[in-house]
Amino acid sequence: MSNHPAAVTVNGRSYRWPSAPTVVICLDGSEPGYIETAIDKGLAPNLARLMRDGANLSALCVIPSFTNPNNLSIITGRPPAVHGIAGNYFLDPASGEEVMMNDARFLRADTIMKGFADAGARVAVVTAKDKLRALLAKGLDFATGRAIAFSAEKADQASRAANGLDEALAFVGQPLPAVYSAALSEFVFAAGVKLIASFRPDVMYLSTTDYVQHKAAPGSPAADAFYAMVDRYVGALDAAGATVVLTADHGMNDKHLPDGSPDVLYLQDALDELIEPGAARVILPITDPYVAHHGALGSFATIYLPAEADRAEIVAALAATPGVEAAMDREEACARFELPPDRVGDVVVLSGRHKVLGTTAARHDLSGLTEPLRSHGGLWEQRVPMIVNRRVAGPVPEPLRNFDAFDVALNRIVQ
Repeated sequence: MSNHPAAVTVNGRSYRWPSAPTVVICLDGSEPGYIETAIDKGLAPNLARLMRDGANLSALCVIPSFTNPNNLSIITGRPPAVHGIAGNYFLDPASGEEVMMNDARFLRADTIMKGFADAGARVAVVTAKDKLRALLAKGLDFATGRAIAFSAEKADQASRAANGLDEALAFVGQPLPAVYSAALSEFVFAAGVKLIASFRPDVMYLSTTDYVQHKAAPGSPAADAFYAMVDRYVGALDAAGATVVLTADHGMNDKHLPDGSPDVLYLQDALDELIEPGAARVILPITDPYVAHHGALGSFATIYLPAEADRAEIVAALAATPGVEAAMDREEACARFELPPDRVGDVVVLSGRHKVLGTTAARHDLSGLTEPLRSHGGLWEQRVPMIVNRRVAGPVPEPLRNFDAFDVALNRIVQ
């Protein structure tokens, strides 16, 4: 007789104990068109079968549609207002400094992985970039022998004490991938297949990188090759008997002019014309250590204003600016997008489908943009897939969010 609980509660949501190894995949930057096109070309037979015989759902990601807030929403089952991660980058009110929000101290909620590990489950987390590992693995006790968490980026540095296993490269059987490559995501999938076979986690989370999606549109040779690779590994996870739910942290759109140059609205320049130059401070939450493929240009920005500034007047002026999809004050943005108020500026701006927001041209290094810019962050990148390799019982939450992935995987599968 098993001594595990029937269910585990994390952040006010209850999750049934898995009856089979359960894998949630965050396929970074995967707008639905990528998978649909690969299937139409006959490149993704496993995904086609899962969508036909399991469930083919559509979900909304959190806004801003960036990597960190969405990965943390998926793994906590809650929006940023609960877990606190509102972007990749923010202005720390305690220090007044602009900092990366990748330190585990910024996370305000337990992860679903920790909840299950504390209840005695075997859990595993593999992420492409190391920026997410500490956040996703917060609270895991590797000394128990029931938790593994490492990144593809720094798999050569994995240790039993810090990650739950030694010699990750030998374990996966692949060389260390370059951080700017499709191979970084393939390493994540290869690790997941190996973990299912040898470690047999009760619950596993795999998170890839959007390097390919930033550079290649659906149907392009690079995208086709990438999704054919994804399809092979998803098929392997399915064949191993795992329950698999695949979703994404955000979609992706072209954000460039006809000549291929980025279509940018430089907000700092616009604000310097509205109020005293340098008085406002523009924060771009897409900013992270890996800007070569997006130049820190996304479709969401937050602005800190001086106390004497007329917020309503500035919001109105920005809302009327060509290329701006929406502008609103902090209170409206936090209520609408479920964001933590202390990690959002006085004003929030979202750009249109094919526009990105910058600070000033001099602050953006665009030398790494070898192809016309594709990026994300706004409302146009909110629709993401949710594909399940089992039939789903009963109605799903409406609207379905990507952070309902574990709820679908553990609570709504036909047994």
